[in-house]
Amino acid sequence: MKKPSTGLQSWHRTVIATVALPLVISLAVMAFAWPASRIAPRDLPVGVVGTSAASQKAVEGLTHGKPDGFDFHLYADQASARSAIKHREIYGAFVITPGHVTVLEATAASMPVAQLLTTSGQHLADQAAKAAKAAVKDPTPPGDASFRSTAQKKAAAKKAAAKKITKVKVKTVDIVPISASDPRGVVFVSALLPLTVCSIIIAALIALTPGRVSVRRRLVDLVAACAVTGLAAYLIAQGLLGALPHQHVATWAALSFTLLAISTTSFGLVTLIGPPGLGLSVALMVFVGNPFSGSTSAPELLPKAVDQIGQWLPPGAGAGLLRSTAYFDGNASAGHIVVLALWTTLGLAAALLGSRRRSALANGTLGDDRLDADDTSAVTPDTTGTTTTVTPAPVFRTHSHARHAAHG
Repeated sequence: MKKPSTGLQSWHRTVIATVALPLVISLAVMAFAWPASRIAPRDLPVGVVGTSAASQKAVEGLTHGKPDGFDFHLYADQASARSAIKHREIYGAFVITPGHVTVLEATAASMPVAQLLTTSGQHLADQAAKAAKAAVKDPTPPGDASFRSTAQKKAAAKKAAAKKITKVKVKTVDIVPISASDPRGVVFVSALLPLTVCSIIIAALIALTPGRVSVRRRLVDLVAACAVTGLAAYLIAQGLLGALPHQHVATWAALSFTLLAISTTSFGLVTLIGPPGLGLSVALMVFVGNPFSGSTSAPELLPKAVDQIGQWLPPGAGAGLLRSTAYFDGNASAGHIVVLALWTTLGLAAALLGSRRRSALANGTLGDDRLDADDTSAVTPDTTGTTTTVTPAPVFRTHSHARHAAHG
């Protein structure tokens, strides 16, 4: 006959296998697929050079085509726009001149955004050509022969100008190009998920390794492991694949800092609440932090609120910091450093708090054991079956004056 507890455990396993696991997997798939399926510009910062009528029409055309898609910044000349791109204030800029549309972009900032700007530049060129063609349509007015002759000459000149303007050329200039060894940015964007998973593995191994090792010693091991792992990742990404070509030391530091922020948070959660902290770390960093980071596109291409959540988590901040150090001389990296430092601090605080909590529990248990041992030693049974309480004999110590008198 089966015990009732055995049947209950069997039903628990069935519910977990048929309800809980499919639900968790569905949520994980949705977390990765939903933001990717909603990619579109949302207040994407771009520049427009000049304040001419053509520039104003360009702004109106882009705004009409994608409402709330772009956040426009006006610049007096190309030099100012180029400087803003290098400082990561904007993703690119449009330069509108008669017969030409120049698109300034940075493939190192985001390949999808660069492609979007190129397509938008072609759209602007088509609009400029249509507007110019419509503007030169001017029928020859009635009048005498001499007047008609002059008007026909003007009309012919306008038609010739229109024929030139209808062929508006689009030119793209890559201000901050991505590495030639990684022309599509595949190495860069595909490295974030393995780094996140490895960070959690490092934390789990150090936190759950048995033995009487202090939390401070474990944290030292954690920092060392993140530094070495960051160096190994850099040697592969740059030394072998050539995907991180600039600021070598700073790029290694960015990789290590990202690993440290994720590992410290995971370590703190495991130390504070035990093994469930590992599952919470995976859910937060892998299934939320990675798809919401915008590393494969750009934060401004993700749905509203998702981009903000992603940038406040270590994977998103780490990806932004890595781009800044590897391609933009560290520009616009301060915010990412603050986010990573905040998560590292929270992880350290959780680890120390969990360590003190465990010490307090251990000391309390030890004290209870000692009290139980004292009570047991004070009560001894005799041969008649009755219980006899043994009171410890008092210990008398000879006073120092008495000892001196005895010696004397």
